[in-house]
Amino acid sequence: MDPELEAFTPLIPHVDLSDPLADRRNYAARAAAAPAFDTTGMEIEDHAVPVPGAPDVPVRIYRPHKAEGAIVWMHGGSWVMGDVDTDHPWASRLAALSDVVVISVGYRLAPEHPFPAAVDDAYAVLTWAAGHAAELGLDPERIAVGGHSSGGGIAAGVALRARDEQGPRICFQLLNQPGLDDRPENWTRGHLAETLAGGHVHAAASWRHWLGGAPATPYAAPARAEDLSGLPPAFIGGAEFCPYRDVGITYALRLLQAGVSVELHQWAGTFHGSQAILSADVSQRQMAEVGAVLHRAVAG
Repeated sequence: MDPELEAFTPLIPHVDLSDPLADRRNYAARAAAAPAFDTTGMEIEDHAVPVPGAPDVPVRIYRPHKAEGAIVWMHGGSWVMGDVDTDHPWASRLAALSDVVVISVGYRLAPEHPFPAAVDDAYAVLTWAAGHAAELGLDPERIAVGGHSSGGGIAAGVALRARDEQGPRICFQLLNQPGLDDRPENWTRGHLAETLAGGHVHAAASWRHWLGGAPATPYAAPARAEDLSGLPPAFIGGAEFCPYRDVGITYALRLLQAGVSVELHQWAGTFHGSQAILSADVSQRQMAEVGAVLHRAVAG
């Protein structure tokens, strides 16, 4: 493991998701304690987006330097934790590093709202952003989707749904350590990937909450999709000691085989979520790369 990251491993909380409400409170407390990011000169505004048959979904829009390219961004949190407030440090940093409008989605959480609630929310926000591009100051031809961890899985599901339903055009998908496959036999093996921060036990619990006892479909677990052709170009970032490492690599190869342009970066010595340790050089390089990749794909 990267030595700068290894020093922090004793401090990583073990979250088994047996008490989602307590886990959410603790997750929010950790996010609130994160170093504040300087958003001077960045426009930030909150909206509520209507979702058919469901409550409005909160979104927070970050606009750096009058940017017109945008990404509909889904936070991590194992489908159980997080909101636009907990994702503020990540979303604001991503906007600044990419010079792209970040539309952070406060989708509904499992287990109270299992699949397809979060995908429905994200898809509604994508449709809203494309349909209101002029008043939002966006270029409708330069709207991407993306997310971290569970959010990356939601983003990939939205890309599949937009293709299948001939929905809004998505120009790019940014999938950072995405949760794409509910099948444990496909997850990464090895002591650290299986145990660090809960490892396979945490991953299994998060999928149980997300699926709510129903069979997994491709929109819930995109790795189950048989046809990946016609999807937007993708960047997939992976961590060496992450349960989803092998799934991400396999998904990237399948996209390539389906004729989709893909950039894949497997970060040696890192673990799932280690980018939150901002003091580490490798985390800084990861964030800089994610910003640069998004800028090249979307900023125009």
